[in-house]
Amino acid sequence: MAREQFEESDAFVTEICWHYYVNEMTQAEIARLLNVTRLRVNQAIQRAKSLGFVKIHIESPFLPRIEIQEKLKSALGLKRAIVSPSNEANYDYHRSVGAALAELLTERLATGDWTSLGVSWGLTLDSAIRKLSRQSHPNFEVVSILGGTAKGSTLNSFGIASGFANVLGAQYSVLTAPIYLSEGIDRDIFLSQYALKEHFAKFASLDAVLLTCSNVSEKSFLVEHGLPQGMTPEALIDAGAIGDVLGQFLDREGRPVSAQVDGRAVGMPLEQVIDIPEKIMAAAGPHKVEIIKAACQRGLVDTLVTDDTTARLLLEASETQAAKTGGDEL
Repeated sequence: MAREQFEESDAFVTEICWHYYVNEMTQAEIARLLNVTRLRVNQAIQRAKSLGFVKIHIESPFLPRIEIQEKLKSALGLKRAIVSPSNEANYDYHRSVGAALAELLTERLATGDWTSLGVSWGLTLDSAIRKLSRQSHPNFEVVSILGGTAKGSTLNSFGIASGFANVLGAQYSVLTAPIYLSEGIDRDIFLSQYALKEHFAKFASLDAVLLTCSNVSEKSFLVEHGLPQGMTPEALIDAGAIGDVLGQFLDREGRPVSAQVDGRAVGMPLEQVIDIPEKIMAAAGPHKVEIIKAACQRGLVDTLVTDDTTARLLLEASETQAAKTGGDEL
């Protein structure tokens, strides 16, 4: 039998606050544990705040982040910026952003606005999958929008699409193709195969896409393990490349730099990405600052999920560019 509806003893309120703030349980989880309604849990938390049981200090961790998010939106022309706190002493540019992305996806899926989501692949998305709570969206479809490599199965095309679908209780469709075609293979003929043609047709009706990016260095899994045979990082850099989105390399202004590589890429064309209603990029790390800026300038990003370390560097880079542009006009 449920607890008395209006039980509000100090002990009861304290117990709820301990589970909520210390054990980091959700209000729904606490309600089930204590056999009360979720409303009663919420009322107890509010009462604890009014009585001074709980004191929340947000000046340091919260307000500066709101400010930096607003500055990022303005500097990069975004609709939304989500900045997660990073661990500067033990910096990991996947974990914190993955957790923030998981929260965003849960929020957006709860609205029911989406029926399909196109996903790239990489460690940040793998981290997000691990942070997501199990959900049930049986009519929702996760669609991979980039071919894969022979290595890195858990963070590759199949692992990411199936991983998201599994935790979200959704359907999924995998792009069963390499990220780059071998030299000499006609891309149009290859993609005319029925299964691939059917898969690519889904790109046009996606409600949102989830993108990552990386620079041209050993930090990039794609550069280390997936470049077309005969293509070197040095050649891409000489062509002006500062990083890639969906295996397609861009310069600092977001322009394509290698028709040779782009023509062999098996994935969603960037021009098609621009037309998708909601474009989310999850990326962080000092080495990704330039390619994040380039992707935003290209119009590939509506919502950026990053960490505070990267956000500060992005703002510094934007301010430097603005100052230089202003100086050039004098």
